[in-house]
This record gives sequence, structure tokens and C-alpha cells, in this order.
Amino acid sequence: MGGHFGAPHLQMAGHVGAPNLQMTDAWGIADGYHDAFGEWREPTPATREALLRAMGAEGEAPPPAPIIVRRAGERIEVPARARLVLEDGAALDFDGTLPVDIPPGYHELRPDDDGPPIRLIVSPGRCPVPSRRGWGWAAQLYATRSSHSWGIGDLSDLRVLGRWAAGLGASTILINPLSAPLPLRTQQSSPYYPSSRRFVNPLYLRIEEVPGAATLGGELERLAALGRALGAERVIDRARIFDLKMEALERLWAKGTAAGADFERWIEERGASLRDFAIFCVLAERHGGGWHTWPSEHRRPGLPDVARFAETHAARVRFHQWLQWLLERQFEAAAAEVGIMQDLPIGVDPDGADAWAWQDALATGASVGAPPDRFVPRGQDWGLPPFVPHRLRALGYEPFIETIRASLRHGGGLRIDHVMGLFRLFWIPHGLPPAEGGYVRYPAQELLAIVALESQRAGATVVGEDLGTVEAGVREELAAHGVLSYRVAWFEERPPARYPPLAMAAVTTHDLPTIAGLWTGADLTEQRALGLVGDGAALDETRARLAELSGLGPDAAVTDVIEAVHARLAEAPSLLVTATLDDALAVRERPNVPGTSLERPNWSIALPVALEALETAPLARRIATILATRRE
Repeated sequence: MGGHFGAPHLQMAGHVGAPNLQMTDAWGIADGYHDAFGEWREPTPATREALLRAMGAEGEAPPPAPIIVRRAGERIEVPARARLVLEDGAALDFDGTLPVDIPPGYHELRPDDDGPPIRLIVSPGRCPVPSRRGWGWAAQLYATRSSHSWGIGDLSDLRVLGRWAAGLGASTILINPLSAPLPLRTQQSSPYYPSSRRFVNPLYLRIEEVPGAATLGGELERLAALGRALGAERVIDRARIFDLKMEALERLWAKGTAAGADFERWIEERGASLRDFAIFCVLAERHGGGWHTWPSEHRRPGLPDVARFAETHAARVRFHQWLQWLLERQFEAAAAEVGIMQDLPIGVDPDGADAWAWQDALATGASVGAPPDRFVPRGQDWGLPPFVPHRLRALGYEPFIETIRASLRHGGGLRIDHVMGLFRLFWIPHGLPPAEGGYVRYPAQELLAIVALESQRAGATVVGEDLGTVEAGVREELAAHGVLSYRVAWFEERPPARYPPLAMAAVTTHDLPTIAGLWTGADLTEQRALGLVGDGAALDETRARLAELSGLGPDAAVTDVIEAVHARLAEAPSLLVTATLDDALAVRERPNVPGTSLERPNWSIALPVALEALETAPLARRIATILATRRE
């Protein structure tokens, strides 16, 4: 990555095969990029100035960051005599070159000249990959409701789903992000716009499995009956679910049966991050909305008035810590049944808990998006504030490390949404249209080194969602770090048998048509009704690909098409393949239609049958049999 992100002698050297990247200035702002139409676009002087303001750029270059990132076994030259303190507390004095057998981990160099300590991150260099080919289900957990659910799929449903999947031979369940939204009745439905990527939405709790739940007696029965009645509607009513679950949880907390030695130990283990998150939740309950509109004395976690507020509302702070403890216990039980692959959103709500905690590491006055392309000629602004590269590095990558670690709890796996963002992100200054944004470069080698270290510790497979425009060399660099590519049939011109081995293959994703929606024309009908397509040429091309994959004629039954397509998918040499529960039930609606918000209930459409019916659904079992037998 050169010297763009700190002092050159502290930088991790690029490896052979690193992407051939465009030139950037000292702050990482790219000189330009080739757009989807092949044209070279350079940021205007106004865009460049706005980007510099957004990242707080002062001077000609960022100050040196006290951090070194290396692969295990690489030589590490240090300019002054220092003491190396390993992660386990062991210490070693040295001068010049560090030993090459330093174990992977987060260590510290303490110079003898009273200079600032230097964080030394030693990475194994590669994420672990599965030892043999496997398969799994891709599920929107909120949509996967059982007859016991209170209107939304929960962690107990995930445990049951995992046991069923493992019994059929599956090794993995890929789920939507479970990230916490703002702790308010009106919930953000998109799991890709979280308040925090480190903590979980309490709506996923199974109330009956909370310790002490039985003590509520008839009151629990009343609330459970109201909650289960919500399962009669396909569209999930998060506000009503929030009311019912919070009432039950608050009643249980008031009974005083919640606290225990395990809870106290867990609070201590999670430390300041959990405490700050819980304080944020209480502040959000008090002030409503996001932190930018709060009183100034509460807009930063380290302010004296925030500490006083936390003391005054200590019981409520502990309540929110308790909710996360409950979620941890229930998720752990689900993860014991099957490998659960979590999904990491590209960013966070600018008004949310992570943005409040790490506001000095995030850009002010800019958000992440995408430049114009054939599908969205105006470009896209996702409204998510990006990390500022030099600020993130100056913090020893702690926000990034915490985020990755939280997403890998209990192993399983991790799908990184828009993994190209580890290399560069398209920044859009506030007040400018997306077309006038520009790319900012990130220290990908160092970020990937951290992903490799955390995934090795968790024993977790990592998949990079590399759909769309991918720079030359990026996929090769991801593969060198053991990150699986993501291959989706709708976008692949070659048959599954020719997909790469180091990949996770699928037919579709949550943003794309289901097989039934595409085959029956229901998806095109909805797209036209929403005013998103005209003649549907792109969908016609995708439908033609579907026909080729299935090998069936236009009058074939949709269930036969679904079965035939998964038989083809099973031929992929890729280490993982996944089938969606939507396809297993021949669902016609997509979970999400990009480009819409209030026009349809995105991220809120439940599966058409309860989990108990899914477990005996003939098509689901046939798909499982095909994948299990052909993947051996």
C-alpha cells in the first residue's frame, strides 16, 4: 500500500500478485476510475476538496501511525531498541530485527527512547478453508417463523433450523445480518443499515427461553398468544413485536431473577464496548432518534455528562447489557447445531451506536455509494459513513477488529458484503450527486491480514461478496488470503461445473429474483408495477440463463425447474454451495427489491409456511438430497 496511510517503515509490504491499483494522493483519494461504460472519470477539484474535508485532512499527508502489520514468518525491522510485549504478556528486549517466529496475534512494541508504543499485528496470512466440499441453506431468519414465534423468526427457530439442516447433511446456514437497529419501536427493517454491527437485535430473542420466563405465568401466556397471532400475516409487524417482547423482557427484568455470576463475568469480558452500547441505547430511549440531534453534552461517549447519565440510569444500562447476554446464550445454542455463517453489512447507520462510539474514525460530510452504471444511471448513495483510512489505522484498527470479531463469534463463517470495500470505497460528499463522488483507497493488505487472524482464531470460513465491478487482481488477492469468492448463477456465463473451487456458489441472492419469480414471470410483473423496468430485457436474459441451467422447456412446472437447477449447481467444484429457503418453498417474491423503500415491504415478507411445514416440505427435501449426495 506504499506510504499513503502512514510512515513507510511501518507499512506492510505488498505481496506478489497484489492488484495493479490506480494512483492515489497521500490521503488515498484516487486520481480517477473507469466507469461501467469504459470512460475514465477524474474527481473534480470541488469533489477532491470535499473529500479532504470529510476525512479531516490537514497538511500534506497523514501523520505516521504507530502500527506494524506483518504475516507470520516475515522479517520485521524496527528502527530503535525496544521491548516486545506479546499478547500473552511475555516480554523480550531486542535491537533491530525481530525474531521471525513471533506467533500470530496482537502484540506491542515499547521503544526504549520513550516514543509511543507501536501495535504489532502478526497474521497467519490466510483464512481457514473447508477441508471438503459442503452445502448449506441461505435463510432470512426474520422470515423463518415457527408456530411458536412471536411474529418473527428468532434464535430458537434458528436452532431448530440448524438441527434439521444438519440432519439432512448440510454444514452451513447463511443468515441475514442480525445486527442491532436503534432501540426504538419504529425499527429499521433493512438488516444492512444497522445501528451496530457488533451487537444483536433483541427481537430475535425467544422469550419463553429467557431464564425465569415461567415466573410470568398467565401474563406470559397472554403475551405469547398475541405474539403468535402475528404469524397469521405474511408481512412482519416489527413495531407490534417490539411492544410485546419488550413488555415481557421488562417484566422479567423487574422481577430481579435475571442477574447471576455468568452474567457478571460476561459483562466484564465484553468491557467498555458493551457498556458504551448499552449507554447509547438508554440515551436513544430518552432522546429518541439519532445522536446528531441529542443535547450536545450527550453526543460523545467520553463526555462527563454521559458518565453521570449512565450512573443515574445504571439499572437501565444493565438491562440492555442483559439483553445482549441473552442473545449471546441463545445464539450459542443455535451455533451448536450447525455452522452459522453471518453476514457483515458494508457500513452502519450514521445516527447509530457504532457511529456514536467511533465518530472520530468515520468521515463527516460523506457517505458510501456506487458510481453510475447501466442499471442505475444516476449512481447510488447508500447513506453509510465510511471509515477514514488514516484515522482507522491510527486507532490500531480497533473498530475494524471489534467488528470482525463480533461477526465471527462461535465460528461458522462470515460473508463480507461488498468485499471490494476492503480495497476501495466510492465516497460521495454530502450535497453532491453520486455521479460526482470519488474513490478512496484502503490498506487492503492490512485489513485482510486482520480478517485472516480473526477467522483463524474462530475457525471460520470467510466469503467475499465480489459481485459487480471488480478491479483486476482483487479476486486473486482475496484468494491468496483464503477468502472464498461468491458465484451467483444469474451472473455467471459459464456452467456451475466450471466455477472456481475456492468459492461459495448459489443460484440467487436476497436482492435478485427467486427461481419461481423468474420462471413464472411474477418478478417481472412486480418490477413493472413498481416502475423499475420497461421491456424487462435484463430479466429476459436471466430467464434464458435459467432455462439453459434447467434444461427444461417453457411449460415445465416450476418445482421441476427448481430441482433441475440445483442439480446443476451441485456440479460446482466450489467448496460451498447454498440454496435459499425461498427456492425450497417455490416463493415468488424477493426478500428485497433494490431501488424501493416504502413501495413494498422489503425485508419484511415471511416465508409462506411455518418452520414445521418447511421441515417436511417435499421440494426442500429433494433439494437437500440432491446437494447432499452430489457434493460427497
